[in-house]
Amino acid sequence: VQLQASGGGLVQAGDSLRLSCTSSTRTTANYGVGWFRQAPEKGREFVASVDWKGTRIYYTDSVKGRFTISRDNSKNSVSLQMNNLKPEDTAVYYCARDRTSYITGSYDYWSDMNNYNGWGQGTQVTVSS
Repeated sequence: VQLQASGGGLVQAGDSLRLSCTSSTRTTANYGVGWFRQAPEKGREFVASVDWKGTRIYYTDSVKGRFTISRDNSKNSVSLQMNNLKPEDTAVYYCARDRTSYITGSYDYWSDMNNYNGWGQGTQVTVSS
């Protein structure tokens, strides 16, 4: 299954964007979903995750208080609301689905890219200063 990330764009520092992660072929309802990002010449890093129930949510420290992840299983989608964007948030943002259904997990589990599949092409977020 591949997930599609959308909603990126070019914004100024302090602005907001809302990213969406959807799949037209497979459900995400019983699976956790994670957001990762990759800045130029850097490795892919964990941003946020939500488990299949929507109750266990994790964020990397740099986005806490600014980003909010949420899911709507009726729409088979997971969103990432990004507020007060900073130039250092500039990256390609990817979403992916947990390899295993019904996992609750810990931060170490959800922040590990190896636990995900369905990586799509990502969406570019550029924040100017």
